[in-house]
Amino acid sequence: MTPGLAFFYGGMVRAKNVLGMLMQNFFCIGIVSVLWVLIGYSIAFGDSNQIFGGFHFSLLNHMSEPVPGYAGVTFAPPYEANSLAQVIPPIVFVAFQLMFAIITPALITGATADRWKFGAFAAFVAIWSILIYSPVAHWVFSPEGWLFKKGAEDFAGGTVVHANAGAAAIAVALVLGKRKGWPATSFRPHNLPFVLLGTGLLWFGWFGFNAGSELAADTRAGFAFVNTNTAAAAALLGWLFVEKIRDGKATTLGAASGAVAGLVAITPACGFVSPAGSIAIGLIAGAVCALATAIKGKVGIDDALDVGAVHLVGGVLG
Repeated sequence: MTPGLAFFYGGMVRAKNVLGMLMQNFFCIGIVSVLWVLIGYSIAFGDSNQIFGGFHFSLLNHMSEPVPGYAGVTFAPPYEANSLAQVIPPIVFVAFQLMFAIITPALITGATADRWKFGAFAAFVAIWSILIYSPVAHWVFSPEGWLFKKGAEDFAGGTVVHANAGAAAIAVALVLGKRKGWPATSFRPHNLPFVLLGTGLLWFGWFGFNAGSELAADTRAGFAFVNTNTAAAAALLGWLFVEKIRDGKATTLGAASGAVAGLVAITPACGFVSPAGSIAIGLIAGAVCALATAIKGKVGIDDALDVGAVHLVGGVLG
């Protein structure tokens, strides 16, 4: 998914910035993979307290122990047995959760395209992954987290991944300020085939992202898979409909953006809703996120690739 995101974002920036965008996304794979092993996983899935997981699993020690809190936990009706400690080994869970940890900071890069130095970006990703992503993952994904204990249901990361990254993207865009020439200068995508290639890779990878979050090959995983595809397809249509009504024509970029908006919005609910529900979520997300792209111009926030409109709005909506 992360190389797919690199091409999705890389095609939308100007030609002179495409390698920078690709590098930022690939760097996330490198730095977050190491940090996850060192302390990230332990902070996210330890059992120190409801806010912070602690350092018990640092350097992936104690992998013979079950994932704290998961033994006997059930996620949603019909409350079938769904214990991580019994279904998959903890080290496999570590590897699966690493995917979420990597792509979340990578999502932020779309809002800040064209305007920060690599060194500053590298420091930001390292610090944000430890201080923001891992604690938020603990709150929602870990049964020891305070939001999980309050009954929050986020099947595959609508809050932990998308709303989290979208909020951070808006914050960083505000701190960095506007690109030179924005909004008067044209910042048209330099390579739409790159965008569609990235969209296809993301769409395919999202099946693992969402259906894989069931951590079993069962009926709910099947529904999550079908719902993911259906919502993406419906959102693609919803975004194009808004473009046709608003601008007089549908665009290739709109199709790609609509599909991603649908994938974002179905993520938190993919294992809990019916296929009919996924159509509704997709259509609404495609239309609402398309309309949300106009907000940045009105409020003067240079969110270069509409991360806030797609991931923050789409994640919260879902």
